Amino acid sequence: MNEQLRRDIDKFCEENYENIFRDISRLVAIDSVEGEPEEGAPFGKGPAKALDEALKIVKELGLEGYNCEGKMGYALLGENTDKYLATITHLDVVPAGEGWKEDPFKMRRKDGWIIGRGVMDDKGPSVLCLYALKYLKEHNVPLKYPVRALLGVNEETGMLDVEHYLANYPAPLFCFSPDANFPLCNGEKGIFQGKMVSKMPIGNIVDIKGGVAANVIPDKARAKVKAEKLASTEDVQAVELEKGLWSLEAKGIGGHASLPEGTRNAIGVLVDYLLDNKVCDENEEKFLNVLKLLHDDWTGAKLGVAADDGRFEPLTIVGGVIGIEDGHMFQSLDSRFPTNTNGAKLVSQMQEKAGDAAEVIMLRESEPFYMSLDNPAVQICINSYNDVTGENAQPYTIGGGTYARDFPNAVSFGPEHPERPMPDFAGPIHGAEEGASEEYFIEALKVYILALIELQKLEF
Repeated sequence: MNEQLRRDIDKFCEENYENIFRDISRLVAIDSVEGEPEEGAPFGKGPAKALDEALKIVKELGLEGYNCEGKMGYALLGENTDKYLATITHLDVVPAGEGWKEDPFKMRRKDGWIIGRGVMDDKGPSVLCLYALKYLKEHNVPLKYPVRALLGVNEETGMLDVEHYLANYPAPLFCFSPDANFPLCNGEKGIFQGKMVSKMPIGNIVDIKGGVAANVIPDKARAKVKAEKLASTEDVQAVELEKGLWSLEAKGIGGHASLPEGTRNAIGVLVDYLLDNKVCDENEEKFLNVLKLLHDDWTGAKLGVAADDGRFEPLTIVGGVIGIEDGHMFQSLDSRFPTNTNGAKLVSQMQEKAGDAAEVIMLRESEPFYMSLDNPAVQICINSYNDVTGENAQPYTIGGGTYARDFPNAVSFGPEHPERPMPDFAGPIHGAEEGASEEYFIEALKVYILALIELQKLEF
């Protein structure tokens, strides 16, 4: 990057600094968890409202905005043609969950950090992409290819938004998804989601609840059980509601399903308590012993599903949601798997362990994807990051799932930095007190501007 371009980008970021975080706060203020579909809001009122607000920002920035039947939107710079480059982010979020110090839908700023649901995943990056297009427009960057900043609204719960978009609109020549770590992710594990359902109805467990989404490791889980006498522990609070009926609340350390290291699943804590205190009847105990295999070991070894292909990190598997349906307990399953296994194999292996205690059901499977590092567009993204930061960072693969896996020529590209320190008051994506650094965001914006400029020089 020449020095004049560097100065121009620095000046743009300085002049737009406060407006960037103002616009992020506008999106964070909207609870955009998926809701019941209705006319004009196929994924519920929240995501629809977030898309409407984002398109208002698009217009304010002097860009053209398009609403794709409520299932996606985009900002456009240049002609609306079939051959274009794109960024893709999402405006929907996972439920807030518990553990927040203040309103999760009111963005806070503290010591150079922003706090709120979606600041990192993925409303903050959405705004960065819009401002990257604003830079290209204001500085009259020559466009060999138009650029769209795609705005999804169903990434967290199925990616039906991008399915609709690709079925009705041309795919970009290349796109990057700012929904992972820097410098660049060129591969994502497969994603398996399913559930275990107890074959026998509940007995002494009157109710059990835990988790907000299958892809979130919960920090709280609760149960109501029949028992003569129970005692609280460091991790489980036991309260007698009436004679022989107890309320239990377990606490753990939450996080993202694809990054279980360092977490402690509150459902597993509750399962251990129930088994240790012999609360369950025979059928419940059999089911919970199967769940113990899941919660004791997120590598899947105890469940018989461990896998490692040498290209990706080894398989992970967690249970994010537990509850009761039609008198039977169920446990959600979320596995991120490498190339040497698949959903059918996982179901078969887990069913063998579960025996007659549970039925294992597959709900969704997405195959792993891998983008060659020889791709010139991939090299431009990596080089743009290293040029802005002065680093020599290398690409990686992940267990998370982003939009990149659904496009024919795509990667995920920042803006997270797990290797950089995070203050105690800021939490992870999908967790309480979700936080992002203002400094790192501005750095990311510079990277995205440079990458979009350099991508214009390629022949696709």
